[in-house]
This record gives sequence, C-alpha cells and structure tokens, in this order.
Amino acid sequence: MRAVPVDDNMTVAIKKVGVIGSGQMGNGIAHVAALAGFNVLLNDISADRVKSALATINGNLSRQVAKKTITEEQRKQALSRIVATESLDDLADCDLVIETAVEKEETKRKIFHDLCAVLKPEAIIASNSSSISITRLAASTDRPERFIGIHFMNPVPLMELVELIRGIATDDLTFDTAKEFVSKLGKQIAVSEDFPAFIVNRILLPMINEAIYTLYEGVGNVEAIDAAMKLGAHHPMGPLELADFIGLDTCLSIMQVLHEGLADSKYRPCPLLVKYVEAGWLGRKTQRGFYDYRGEKPVPTR
Repeated sequence: MRAVPVDDNMTVAIKKVGVIGSGQMGNGIAHVAALAGFNVLLNDISADRVKSALATINGNLSRQVAKKTITEEQRKQALSRIVATESLDDLADCDLVIETAVEKEETKRKIFHDLCAVLKPEAIIASNSSSISITRLAASTDRPERFIGIHFMNPVPLMELVELIRGIATDDLTFDTAKEFVSKLGKQIAVSEDFPAFIVNRILLPMINEAIYTLYEGVGNVEAIDAAMKLGAHHPMGPLELADFIGLDTCLSIMQVLHEGLADSKYRPCPLLVKYVEAGWLGRKTQRGFYDYRGEKPVPTR
C-alpha cells in the first residue's frame, strides 16, 4: 500500500461524500447527507441492494414530507444528489468516505485496502463501526492521520446523536472537519475515547445481553421482560425488541468485542444469544428473533 504524505495544511472541504454499504446504516447516512446538501455516492457490491436502498430512502423522505418536516422540493433535491455505484473506483474523488460494512474487522480492512488504492490523498476515511478499534482500523490504511470513527445511531434520520472517535494517529484537522460535517447534518456530537464499543454500546449492549440472560435463566418470558422495561423504566422499546431491531448478529459481534477487548467475564455473550445467531434468527431482518415477524403482529418465540 502506498504511503500518503502527511501535510498538516492539506485542508479538506467536504462536498462529495462516499458511503460504502447500502444497508440500514448506509442508506440512512446517505439520506441525511443528501438532505443536508452534500453530493453522495452510495456504493454496494450488489445492484439489487443499492436499488432497494434508494427505494427505502425515497420512502423515508416521503414520510418526512407527509409529516411536514421537509418539503416535496427538498425530497426531490435530496434524491437527485444520491448516485448509486457498484465500483469503489467511482469514489476516487470523494472528500469523505464513510464505511458501513458488517461489524467484522477483516471485512472492513479489505474494504479500506481496496479504497485506499483509488482514493485521492487528501480525502478523509471514516468508519461507522459500533465497537471495533479505530486505531487498529486506521493502521490498515495509507492515511491513519486522516481516519476517524463517525458512529451514527440507528435509525439515522431520526436519531440525534453521532459518536466521534479519534484513533491514536487522527490529526486535529481530520477531527475538526468531521465535527463540522456532523454539525451540518443537524446531529449532536459525543466524543468518545477509542475503547471497545465506545460510549453508547458500552452501556447499551450489556443491558441487552443481561435481558437475554434474564430470559435464558427463566426469570421472565419475552413479553414480561420487554413490558417491565417499557413500563417500569420508560424505555421506548423493550431490550429484546430492541435487540431484534439492531440485529442479533450485530449484538453478538459487539459483545464479543467487549469480552475480548476488556477481558472481563461480565461481558460474556449469553449462550441463548449465540444459539439464536447460530439458528439464523437474527431479528427483524430475517423475520425471526426473540419475536416472530412473519404474521400480522410480532409473536414472542419464547
């Protein structure tokens, strides 16, 4: 991999944003970036996935029009700013590229390796990773100084918070540019140190994992656990419902990062979570998790 010369005065004005991955997070980031006036290249290896993502973005923008949070003209303008592509080569002249691939380090490292081969030297690379070391991911690129964690919350158009995570090599210009970009999206920023799972998931996922242990040990069933936290703690979603929404594979990946990274038994993934993932019951995206979503109403699976 070629080395990018470091120049502290190599300023970056963010105009064109690349988004790698057109899933739930990727299409949400493309949505808010385009709505904020940025030109967006939405990349995925599958043409069908990108087509589905564009339909999702259009549907979500239309809902915003119906709620009168944006105008019909703003919807049309936002859609016109998003261009779909199946080739990383098309991201060559982006000023900022945000990776939103699956939460597997080897997958992300491969993407960054291929991206760095085509990306202009002054461009910034960001990862939307929810748990993996930004320092370690940055070290796999040709520009660790221009690499940063920009972790959006799901669903991106609705959630106000973005976590910013500096790697050990991230320079001040990259950090300041990322802060300005996130602010232009209308989001609030929480700055996290580069520790496993950062702030939100360091707190949230152990709670979800404990709810799964509560189910596993027979303390309560799915409905009782979710009702207890919704009515007893005023959570908008129960923890098992939330786990299904996030994706049980993602929940397991984050717990594994916490368990391995912090070497504390309190982060051990619940065996029941492991079993559901092994069964392919990953939550809403596979129609079954702690609830079965194949009928008119979700039905608990335990």
